[in-house]
Amino acid sequence: MSKRTSYERSELGHPSTKRAKQIDEDSPFDKLAKLLEEQEEKKDVTKVVHWFRSKDLRIHDNTSLHHASQLAQSSKKPLICTYLHCPEEESWHGTSPARMNFMIEGLKLMQKELKELNIPLVFLESEHRKHHVPTIAKFLKDNSVSHVFANFEYEIDELRRDIGLIKQVGKDIQVSIFHDQTVVEPGSMLTGSGKPMKVFTPYHRQWLEIVKSEPNLLDTQPPSAKNNSSTTKDLKALFDSEPPKAAADKQFTSEEEKKRIRKLWPAGHAAGMKRMDSFIKQIDNYADTRSNPAANSTSRMSAYFSAGMVSVREALSKVRKYNDGSSDFTEAGSSKGVYGWVREIVFRELYRQTLMTTPHTAMNLPQNLKFDFVNWEEDKEGWEKWYKGKTGEPFIDAGMRQLNTEAYMHNRLRMNVSSYLYCNLLIDYRRGERYFAETLIDWDLSNNTQGWEPSYTVFNPVSQAERNDPDGDYIRKWVPELKGVKGKAIFAPYERLSKEEFEKLGYPKPHVNWKETKQRAIERFKSDMRDASP
Repeated sequence: MSKRTSYERSELGHPSTKRAKQIDEDSPFDKLAKLLEEQEEKKDVTKVVHWFRSKDLRIHDNTSLHHASQLAQSSKKPLICTYLHCPEEESWHGTSPARMNFMIEGLKLMQKELKELNIPLVFLESEHRKHHVPTIAKFLKDNSVSHVFANFEYEIDELRRDIGLIKQVGKDIQVSIFHDQTVVEPGSMLTGSGKPMKVFTPYHRQWLEIVKSEPNLLDTQPPSAKNNSSTTKDLKALFDSEPPKAAADKQFTSEEEKKRIRKLWPAGHAAGMKRMDSFIKQIDNYADTRSNPAANSTSRMSAYFSAGMVSVREALSKVRKYNDGSSDFTEAGSSKGVYGWVREIVFRELYRQTLMTTPHTAMNLPQNLKFDFVNWEEDKEGWEKWYKGKTGEPFIDAGMRQLNTEAYMHNRLRMNVSSYLYCNLLIDYRRGERYFAETLIDWDLSNNTQGWEPSYTVFNPVSQAERNDPDGDYIRKWVPELKGVKGKAIFAPYERLSKEEFEKLGYPKPHVNWKETKQRAIERFKSDMRDASP
């Protein structure tokens, strides 16, 4: 059985809840911020480096790259760009073949764009995660670099990596790191008592007011300025660096799969902006159709945002232009479609604040630590039926088959299939979270962990389908065994067809009884969490 479908997962280990609370209190982000602040300013500039990470793969509106370019231009020194690839890191995170290929293709396009600006993009390789800092430090010292720029990554291991870099090179090289992934800086949205907001509704309300009153937050930066043409000779050895190659566990299963995914998800900034332009033309329909997976009316920008091929600022700048030049995205200040789409972007912003301020969420632990005390079921048959899309629940199966075919799933289905796995099958939610990571093209740790955050809400796949796929078009597309089923029987064929009619379909009966397993889940959560003391 392949790694993505294996039931026994060593990657699901995590620290104790007590250790998690200690990590939260001893914030790695605060440590990094302190080290950055304590550095002495280095006025002598020799060479300037921008270090691309896997979440900012663009030369347009890239905060760190912009500042690096400004320093290089003002000091008349060369700008060099680099990207560190680590196959072990990608395996550790569970990066999917689709996402890995998407990033590599994006990096190739960036290398060409930068070469036209006389800027080399150097690809470094680190065999092991523990070698990240020594690898980048050696490159900086070998090339007599005085200043290195990068954008923040908020995951705990990445924060610790950057802490390690400053400790290793900080005396000789100035390190500058910028907030770039969000419009409003993570950690700055506080409650009345001065703590980081965690609840969406008040966060959303405050975010809208901030952006309305500070429209400059959506302003974008131009691409990097050109290096002097003489730089090309001086840095000749750094040009035409060999792009990373996907490791053995990041290969597509077939050439046909590779072509299909590439066609669905063309890499690069230009492709992302073209998609955004197309979406804006129909954004006014978004509010009415966004929950209907058959309508396919969502932006499908998530892959471009997660890899940083398009910045959220740039996308929202286009929405602002459409909104008569106004950054008022409240219900009163924008159309239903604009308000609805921006609301989804605000979820993304809150998830990053949560990741930064509650670091244990990056360590295979739920935000609500009490859920770590739930005794999950061992159901290998249920697991296999879930990931193959053969649970006997049409809406669930349609979602999983879309995921396995497109490396993508409509958000309405993401909520339903996750609920079914950890509530109705009572399988550890972390298994599903990992399967998403290893299959989705738009995987993003903060979105994925927060999307899989367990709760008492148990989605009913039948009523959800009836409400959101009223004609059954989505189910018929992805579950062809049911394409001939008429009317409302499509949503629950086992219960709504005669035994003879159902058996002719060649479709499995439900693996579990939804009503009974909903009750089991609620009782299990209550009993296991009642006296839990994280």
